[in-house]
Amino acid sequence: MSPDVASREAPGAAAARGGRVGPVAVLRAVVSARTWLAVIHLMAGPFVGVVTLAVLLTGLIAGVVLLPFFLAGLPVLAGTLWACIWIARAERARFALLLGADIPAAPPPHGRTGLRTMVAPLTSAPSWRNAAYALIRFPFGVIQLVLVTTAWSVGLALITAPTYYWALPGGGFNLGGHLIRSPGAVIAAVVAGVALLLASPGVTWLLAAADAAVGRAMLGSGREKLTARIGELETSRARVMDAAEAERMRIERDLHDGAQQRLVSLAMELGRAKAKFGSDPEEAAAIVSQAHEQAKEALAELRNLVRGVHPPVLSDRGLDAALSGLAALSPVPVTVSVDLPTRPPAAIEAIAYFVVAEALTNIAKHSRASHAQIVVVRSGDLLSLEVTDDGVGGADPGGQGLSGLAARVAGVDGRLRVTSPAGGPTTVEVTLPCGS
Repeated sequence: MSPDVASREAPGAAAARGGRVGPVAVLRAVVSARTWLAVIHLMAGPFVGVVTLAVLLTGLIAGVVLLPFFLAGLPVLAGTLWACIWIARAERARFALLLGADIPAAPPPHGRTGLRTMVAPLTSAPSWRNAAYALIRFPFGVIQLVLVTTAWSVGLALITAPTYYWALPGGGFNLGGHLIRSPGAVIAAVVAGVALLLASPGVTWLLAAADAAVGRAMLGSGREKLTARIGELETSRARVMDAAEAERMRIERDLHDGAQQRLVSLAMELGRAKAKFGSDPEEAAAIVSQAHEQAKEALAELRNLVRGVHPPVLSDRGLDAALSGLAALSPVPVTVSVDLPTRPPAAIEAIAYFVVAEALTNIAKHSRASHAQIVVVRSGDLLSLEVTDDGVGGADPGGQGLSGLAARVAGVDGRLRVTSPAGGPTTVEVTLPCGS
């Protein structure tokens, strides 16, 4: 079953597959809007199929007949395929409206000139798949209509048998030459009808899932989706390389402008103290004391630099402890909530930590917030992270800081979303894949 259809699956479908469903849920499935939308979808299939088949056969026959006349049939064939593309667009909308099945469309065929664009469907694989769908829509829809109509009508006919069985020829049901009209047989027919009626939603959704699978195969993007995905991954890789280079330059700059300068100054102070030991021990002691303070400051800067790259507590104790440490250092009060049944991969932990660290830095510098909140939840193979503050808002997702975060997140196929209306609040939402 396709993921989209399964996500809107009626309880009757699960019952049809043997899943555990309560009696109330089964009864509700009979009158569920989703079930009857699926029934409407299946019953509309043959009528849509008549239109698509008529358009396709008329266009193909006319195009083939006109081909010998100076290739006059080529525009007709191309126009027919364009019509199939538009029909496919309408069908994808029907699947989305009635079944909740999102079928991604392939990019429309195009050429370098208007004339080439007009005939581009003739060499486009998705266009011919759309034509094939137009060809099979009618017979496939008829089969679905017969099955779904039978599933519902037989059950209803058996349930209502006590109201009309006496009026049938012979005064009862004729099954295989045997006349059934006893009260016990009629009661058994009603019970069987109830069972069939309760099973009908499951049958309906199995047929709808099959229809969605066919639609996805013939109306979807197919290989074009894979090509687009490859392009997206290439873009992500380039962004990761840019982010890594920017991070390397930041670390180099911080070392050069911070700790390195302090260490140079420390060496000079120790040199002065060494020269003073013989002539002025008290001055030498004062210089050594100053050097000691500079050494502590250099260590603090190095510690902060390491913490910004990958703090030891993250490797030793995990994301919960590392984020709690960040919150403790933040000048803005921060509430931390972490729900991680299992630890994510180390790379995902590092990215999540970096996102929170940058977000808290931005909050402290720009937001004028009085409180911030960090929520981290792992559900299956997804890690969801949310950082919210009650500041003035107006954060620019295209700014250097947030765009750098987005690049780092995209490098592992994650997603970052920033919501920051003027006046606040600001929310940074991140979703990271963490399947092992």
